[in-house]
Amino acid sequence: MSHFASTPASHFLSPKETPAARVDSLAAMVGRTPLLEIRYESKGRPRRVFAKYEQKNMTGSTKDRMALWILRRAYESGALRPGDTIAEATSGNTGISFAAMGRALGHPVRIYMPDWMSRERVALILSFGAEVIPVSHEQGGFKGSIAQADEFARSQGRVFLPHQFDNPANTEAHAVATGPEIIAQLQSIGLAASAFVAGVGTGGTVMGVGQALRARWPGVRVHPLEPANSPTLRRGHKIGKHRIQGISDEFVPGIVKLDQLDHIVGVWDGDAILMAQALGHVGLAVGISSGANFLGADSLLDELGENATVVTVFPDSNKKYLSTDLHRVEPVSEGFVSPTIRIVSWRAIGCESCCEALGGPSSQLNAARACSDRCKR
Repeated sequence: MSHFASTPASHFLSPKETPAARVDSLAAMVGRTPLLEIRYESKGRPRRVFAKYEQKNMTGSTKDRMALWILRRAYESGALRPGDTIAEATSGNTGISFAAMGRALGHPVRIYMPDWMSRERVALILSFGAEVIPVSHEQGGFKGSIAQADEFARSQGRVFLPHQFDNPANTEAHAVATGPEIIAQLQSIGLAASAFVAGVGTGGTVMGVGQALRARWPGVRVHPLEPANSPTLRRGHKIGKHRIQGISDEFVPGIVKLDQLDHIVGVWDGDAILMAQALGHVGLAVGISSGANFLGADSLLDELGENATVVTVFPDSNKKYLSTDLHRVEPVSEGFVSPTIRIVSWRAIGCESCCEALGGPSSQLNAARACSDRCKR
């Protein structure tokens, strides 16, 4: 555990600057990420998948979208006031996002995190001046982290709990921005999505993007993904262990509505590690969950055919996993798909197609509206 003195919110805000205006400033650093088109061969068959390259966000992950949107909504509703402490349970990326943004807005930030997450994640949170409270298996792991954050709020007062696993603003962040961005980027090259797949941590990405894509293309398939060796979504409770940090966090999140989604996709953690390593070898430095999402998208091409347009997300970079098995030799097990894949080429599709109407930095809300308006044309 590490403690840092918290600077008052007034230190960061000019006398005339409101917290909402400060959020608008941060919004210029969130979203409008490239969409990658990755061409490859699977058992000799030519294929392609599309993936949002989310490490281009403010702190390097897709969680920046959700964190900023939750903070915006909390300011608007009065749930978050200047000087309040932000306390959240997280497996890492969300904690990094709230640490950076919370401190930029002048809030003390307190992060509860299972103690088996990568050292890099802990170090990054501490580097922003936030406090990290490690929670062991014996203390309840992830559920224990949530319970401790809630107890801290009850005992202290003036504490804002984002409650990312149950907060509708999490889904909304992706419904109003990530999804419309994908729609506009695909339309800019004359394509329509056939399916979307994403690993479920909180579930905000798969639920929110799915809402946006189905509003534009009602027949699109939307699939949640989880580790095959820890099928929490299928069982309804934690089972097994896995190494894909950021997904399958011991329970089914409240915002995940499995009855609104298509079938669950499973990927073995070792296969995901090998795939992330292969992506790194062609210049795409991504985390383990990105490897899992790529393999999930490839499995949907098995079902839908080579010409289907399958989209996923690459949530973050490899930089948070330098101390993990991502940077060790991973043995190949029978049934792994990654050894049969050879990446041929990739290109980045910018977000000018969805946001050029903005004419420069703008608020996340206005950016989302501009993307949505363009998607309806």
